[in-house]
Order: sequence, then C-alpha cells, then structure tokens
Amino acid sequence: MPDQQPLDGVTVISLAVNLPGPLAAARLSALGAEVIKVEPLTGDPLDAAVPEYYRELTVGQDIRRIDLKDPAGKAELEALAADAQVLLTAMRPRAAAALGLPELVEQHGLVHVEIVGFAGDRADVPGHDLTYQAAHSTLVPGTMPTVPIADVLGGEHAALEALAGLRQKEQLGAAGGIVKRIVLDDAAAWAAGPARHGLSSPGGHLGGGSPFYRTYPTSDGHIAVACLEPHFAKALAAHIGTEAAVLERTFAEKPTAHWVDFAAEHDLPIERVALGSGQNPGRYRTHSVNRNIRC
Repeated sequence: MPDQQPLDGVTVISLAVNLPGPLAAARLSALGAEVIKVEPLTGDPLDAAVPEYYRELTVGQDIRRIDLKDPAGKAELEALAADAQVLLTAMRPRAAAALGLPELVEQHGLVHVEIVGFAGDRADVPGHDLTYQAAHSTLVPGTMPTVPIADVLGGEHAALEALAGLRQKEQLGAAGGIVKRIVLDDAAAWAAGPARHGLSSPGGHLGGGSPFYRTYPTSDGHIAVACLEPHFAKALAAHIGTEAAVLERTFAEKPTAHWVDFAAEHDLPIERVALGSGQNPGRYRTHSVNRNIRC
C-alpha cells in the first residue's frame, strides 16, 4: 500500500525522558511506529524546560504518566509490554534492574534499546551531554555548545538500533529479548572525529583555515560562506577576492540581504546566520499537536 510506513504495526514503549530517548521515539514514530510514552507522575523534565520542543517531539504519541515503583503501575507496564515490540529506556542499568526491566524484556521478547552514559564498568556513572563533550574535546572552554551533539547523535543511534533489533528478531526468530545498548559517551567520541583528525578544529580545513569556509560579518548581521569546492571558491574569488581580509571588508560593506541575493545570482553556498536562543524555531516547528496524557 502506498501509504504504509516501514514500522506500521510496531509498538514502542518509551520510558526515556530528557532528550536522546524522545528524539529516538520521535524518529520511530515518524517511521510509522505507535509510541506509548510512559513518564513519571511529575512528567518529562524536557516538557518543563522547553514545552514547545517537547510537544514537537511527542506529536501523535500516547502519553501516560505511571508510577513504575507502585505495584499497579508495574502491572500497567506489564500489560503494555504484552502487545509491544520495542522498549526504549534512558537510565542507568541499576535503575532498570530495580524496575525489573530485564525480566520484562525477556518475558515478552522485546527489543530493548537502552541509552546509557558510559560503557563497561562505568555504565552506572552519571553524565550528561556537556560532560561527554568535555571528555572528547568538542567544547570551547568558556562557552556552551549550541547543539547537544551526544544527545542528538545518541538519539539517532537509538532509533537505528531499534530497527536493527527488529530485523535481528525477524532473522533469528528469537523468542527472548534482544538488548541494544547505546552509549552516549561513544556517540560523543564518534561526533568528535572531524575535530580529532584536525578537519574542524580551529585552523583546520573546516575550522576557519580556509577563507572560503567561514562566517563573516555584514553591515547588519552575519553570513556563512561555504564555498569549499574549487568551482565555488573560484567563482567567489572572481567576484570578490581570495584573501580573508578582502572578503571580510567587502562583506561588511553591505547588508545580509544583499549577499543572500548575490549568492542566488551566482549559485554560491552562502546563507544568513539565523538568530538562535529560540528566536528562530525554523522549519521543524509543530503547528498542531494532539496530546493525550493519561495519569
């Protein structure tokens, strides 16, 4: 059927709050899975911090608030698991064990995608995106990252591993559970590859070392110039120059809109630097959300 989605008929139970888990759940939902989002009675901290983003990531999901430490709550989760295929969590292994999740996964043959901070004997060590990035040299001291790289990449990895787990069960016909562990520290290390090899570190090819790949101030803002390929660099050089100082002086003479039009006219990859801090939600803004929160 033309309207059928890859994950039609798959039910995902997500116990994951904050960011990586909801990102993964949103991706699985977009692929057609039915997502039942189980939150603590206090809700997801993401909702309290950035309600609009929370609504964007949970659109179309069945949101329930359940006390999983209460026998009635455990029974409700057990009933949900009986009809599910994937369990998504973002907690330390000892917390999952305390809730009886390993037994639940095995009993119902679930694909358990567990998002943890560290691997091996550090799996129960606490951490967050900021500390993972700090460990892998993707932070500039004295500044805060504008994108939580480990969380975003970890969420994508979690969605991918859910698909891999479903495929594995299909191939093996396994009756028991399958556990796929996503390590956010590993995600941060993976994301740090370009900087680790000098590609995007300060002064690197993508780190300001080329005058054709950097940001420049205009008379009323900033633009990002990404004329990396030789034909783009040659075209920009022909119209303006090759030296960073010349490019900087020329771009600063006119407003951003002029340079956006210039880019369109000459087929160059130049873009205005959009405002951040929630001022520019962009094309992924959710316009209508059906929220169904059950307690």
